[in-house]
Amino acid sequence: MPAEPIEAEFVFPPALSQRQEEEYRHLEREGPLSRASSHATVTDGTLSVHDLEKYYTIHGVHIVEFEPGTGEDPREWGVGRKWFITAATSFLCLAVALGSSLVTGDLEGPVEEFHASHEMINLTVTLFVVGFGVGPLLFAPLSEVFGRKPIYCVSIFLYFIFTLPSALAPNRATLIVSRALAGIAASAPMCNVGGTVADIWEIKDRGFPMALFSATIFLGPCLGPVFGGWIGQRAGWRWIYWVLFIFVGICFIFTLVIPETLASVILRRKAQRLRKETGDDSYQTVGELESELLLQTLKIAVSRPIIMMFMEPIEIRGWTHGGMIGITFVSIMIGIIIALFIMPYQERLYAKVTRDGSFPEARLYPMMLGAIILPIALFMFAFTGAYASVHWIGVCVSGAVFGFAMIILYISANSYIVDSYSNFAASAIAAKTLMRSCVGGAVPLFVTQMFHAMRFQFAGLLLALVACAIAPMPFIFYRYGERIRCGSKRATKARRGKGFKSDPNAPGH
Repeated sequence: MPAEPIEAEFVFPPALSQRQEEEYRHLEREGPLSRASSHATVTDGTLSVHDLEKYYTIHGVHIVEFEPGTGEDPREWGVGRKWFITAATSFLCLAVALGSSLVTGDLEGPVEEFHASHEMINLTVTLFVVGFGVGPLLFAPLSEVFGRKPIYCVSIFLYFIFTLPSALAPNRATLIVSRALAGIAASAPMCNVGGTVADIWEIKDRGFPMALFSATIFLGPCLGPVFGGWIGQRAGWRWIYWVLFIFVGICFIFTLVIPETLASVILRRKAQRLRKETGDDSYQTVGELESELLLQTLKIAVSRPIIMMFMEPIEIRGWTHGGMIGITFVSIMIGIIIALFIMPYQERLYAKVTRDGSFPEARLYPMMLGAIILPIALFMFAFTGAYASVHWIGVCVSGAVFGFAMIILYISANSYIVDSYSNFAASAIAAKTLMRSCVGGAVPLFVTQMFHAMRFQFAGLLLALVACAIAPMPFIFYRYGERIRCGSKRATKARRGKGFKSDPNAPGH
């Protein structure tokens, strides 16, 4: 799995240590350093990239590194260039996020035109979302070999191509199949853009760039129904796909001018150039010396997330017009923005709790708060949205509270996963993403029928009661998470009061 996972960048203090980040940048793989080169002499009880460099240098290898001050390292590029890359790649994520929800602005159109059931047309959303979980299993390891730029180009180009049949679809089969292929193709930015931001910005400078990137991830699905509703209402459902087609085409132009940022790939190209110029094959990068065969990398990238998803315990867990309905998503966006602004306050709490050493459960405080707020939001939604006599602001307030709870739950849970599986963070996040995409993709297949059959207030009440049932989970993990982790082969063994230094396999935090 390439570079460090997106979710490792959403929090501060960083979920990954400086040493782990260097491993992700240079070694093109995850997991403890345990290859044959581990005969290297370690400096502090834990094998590091620098130990590997010393080991190979002693054995006659010229280790290729960035020359400080030359601009070879993406982190030395100018601020303007960094911000262009950040904005351009975030734009790619916005296109993907919009693609998942824009079509919901008018699902009735294809139902009527193709004489299809709602369940059939809802597959256009389900299969697109499931593609988010499946695509990274392929795109992530391929980016290790070819770099981020080629994967962006191929991904967005295929997304562009497979969106066209949706706009021209003569039947429901064409529409559904093209959406499934578009979802898989569009997934590359979702698993690579966070890494691109980490490639070019130092940890201390990532705050605003990550805020821009995260805004596209979280706000995109809310903007989709807003725009899609009005487009469908005014121009028809096919124009929703035409607008998306045009937007993705513009994004493809960005992929052509975005430079390569993945350190391991840039260094590998430098080593190849030096070998060609000098005829000396001893010029190598640590990534090349420690790399796996492509087939082995693909096997691990596909199998490990699936294994972790099932085997690791911490992973398991009145308006009728489309335009006006879409406007209600603005309230969720407001809640998301508020949550993003207050998340830095968790830094102070984290620092206070971890004075005697970091441990994963210290990341769960926002999640515990969100577990309490989420049922409240859903109860409000159930008993304000069902009655015409209740002012419309009630359901919008519930949407804002829901958006707030959703973000603090999401960021806290992902931070906990990254800390708990710090040596296998990319695979852990891939497992979580695959499960989330499969479950999330299934929801459109039954949610409409549920609300019609049970009626609005009782369907909303059911969701609120489910939220109440799972609300104790972060409290359970806070209390027993350490014991659960100690029983896992892959999770860190960090203990409360002792920090990550108590884990012999974890690079010290």
